[in-house]
Amino acid sequence: MSGFKITELRIGKVGPLGPNAVPSGIDKTPAAGPLMARAEGFAGDEHGDTRHHGGPHKALHAYPAAHYPAWAHDLPDRTARFRPGAFGENLVVEGATEGDLCLFDRYRLGGAMVEVSQSRQPCWRLNLRFDLPDMARRVQETGRTGWYFRVIGNGPVAPGDRAELVARPNPDWTLTRVWRLLYRDTSDHDSLTAFGALPGLPESWQRMAEARLARGAVEDWRPRLDTPG
Repeated sequence: MSGFKITELRIGKVGPLGPNAVPSGIDKTPAAGPLMARAEGFAGDEHGDTRHHGGPHKALHAYPAAHYPAWAHDLPDRTARFRPGAFGENLVVEGATEGDLCLFDRYRLGGAMVEVSQSRQPCWRLNLRFDLPDMARRVQETGRTGWYFRVIGNGPVAPGDRAELVARPNPDWTLTRVWRLLYRDTSDHDSLTAFGALPGLPESWQRMAEARLARGAVEDWRPRLDTPG
């Protein structure tokens, strides 16, 4: 799989989310024309929690359009919610899922150069977004997480652009394999060692791998997945 198509670009301003009006930029609207991709993401896109969202390792969030029908099948009472933009994505991807991309793949996307930096680790804001207390856990358990791009070469990106593969330095590390290590084979010593040693791995993931190896146990996911209060 050498590339895929971007059917929509989406950006959003921070607004209230859920009954306690949590600040969030998850509600993103489609852009009619090109947007400038920069190291911090698309110009005009905002994040309510800049500690855990956005930044150079999470500049652009991509989500496969192929997952929307699967969610609608799983949750038929919420079918209308599963449409482009449902997961707060900046890029709606057609023609690829997590099994088709590898960590640190580089793509020419319009006038920008981007790199797959990490899988999305879902958080409790998805519970509020879908009014479902375990939605973040469902995303984690299914592996329909989407992923993030770093922007390593600034440039304009337009709806309809194709992402063309330029380099694949880690062909053994598909995002599906990463998901399996994070949430299924969580104590696989050899894989954790290899994963933690990957050049360019975000520091937070390096610390996670080191901590699992040291403790022989997985970290507590509850603060990330369970809605506070």
